[in-house]
Amino acid sequence: MRTPLIGGFALPCLSVLLHGSAMAQGFIDDSTLKLQLRNVYFNENFRDENGLSTRAAATAKSERTEWAQGVLLDFQSGYTQGTFGLGFDALGLLGVKLDSGRGRSGTGLLPVHADGRAADESTSLGLTAKARFAQTVVKHGTLLPKTPVLVYNDARLVPQTYQGTQLVSKDFDDWLLTAGQLDQFKLRDSTDSRSIIPDGYSGREGGDFTYAGADYTVNKQLRLSYFRGQLDDFYSQDFFGLLHTLPLGAGVLTSDLRYFFSRDEGNHYSGKIDNGMFSGQLSFAVAGHTVAAGYQRLNGDGGLPYINGATVYSFSNVGIGKFIEEDEKTWLASYGYDFKNLGLPGLSFMTRYISGSDGKTGPAGVNEWERDIELAYVVPTGTLKGLGVKLRNYVYRSDTARGRDSNRLYLTYDIAVW
Repeated sequence: MRTPLIGGFALPCLSVLLHGSAMAQGFIDDSTLKLQLRNVYFNENFRDENGLSTRAAATAKSERTEWAQGVLLDFQSGYTQGTFGLGFDALGLLGVKLDSGRGRSGTGLLPVHADGRAADESTSLGLTAKARFAQTVVKHGTLLPKTPVLVYNDARLVPQTYQGTQLVSKDFDDWLLTAGQLDQFKLRDSTDSRSIIPDGYSGREGGDFTYAGADYTVNKQLRLSYFRGQLDDFYSQDFFGLLHTLPLGAGVLTSDLRYFFSRDEGNHYSGKIDNGMFSGQLSFAVAGHTVAAGYQRLNGDGGLPYINGATVYSFSNVGIGKFIEEDEKTWLASYGYDFKNLGLPGLSFMTRYISGSDGKTGPAGVNEWERDIELAYVVPTGTLKGLGVKLRNYVYRSDTARGRDSNRLYLTYDIAVW
């Protein structure tokens, strides 16, 4: 006669299974899978004016025109239950060429082969392990850092990604703490990982980038920030920020002040840097209208250093130019309108003008300007909710660089799979 397994073996096994099922419940139930489709047409024509770079212009491309389809699949798990939870994320990226040519490649949408032709397709998979303790989350693997000293670039077909470890904590009231160390990155138009280098550096080897900082919410209207970033043997950078909102009549006045202090570090492979940059903007929003004006100034040796391919956390990082050369002074004015006040939710318009002067790049002086126009619409409700179209027109001119006229059309569709 067979003895029922109720004691020494069956019940412990059942307990483990039930406990494991409970732990995994949050991992599964809180997970999300999002799909974004990006169809991008990019056309940029170069303008060689004022007799600049005549020899170079004679052999350089007169235009860059490409059309490509991007697919972004973003899976984010929940966490196993308990004070200490574990999770897992995955980011799949696909780019497919729809139209290009050897003489028209290099828009930043797709990788470019040695023969000057764009790749037919590119794929990349990023995996991230994560752990949560109370209100602190640690992630290791593929990251999309977004701090004042490093902002990943997401202005083309697929985003720029980084490899490393990052900690974000909300355990202290009114404080958001962030720290991380990165050792590799991929450009937005490349599937190859490489060590991290600053913009403009022509060497092959880079270094590790470490960063740490805090955002402190003083009250509902005021937030203060401090961050420090360091790229080994290249540069270090301190950031101080103040963001304040003030109800004013029927609208809101926002003051956004930012200051960067950068200097060379270690073997200073990218040259001498001892630079301060103030960047400030005032904006007033009322009844769907937003009017803004800003001023920026650099002082000291070198321009503002930043990681190759990344977005600069500055109002001057616009459609084409960045306006961050040594000693450059920049003015900015912009206007935006949200058409929901006219009964058209999802439709928006923006235009801006930015002018920089007295900058230096080597022995040459820099005077540059840019005018941008953007019109965007995202379906707000219904079956096609999340379907968007954005048209961008940028015009850039400089005393020391080729002028550029750029037209870009983005069709996007965000789908929450679950």
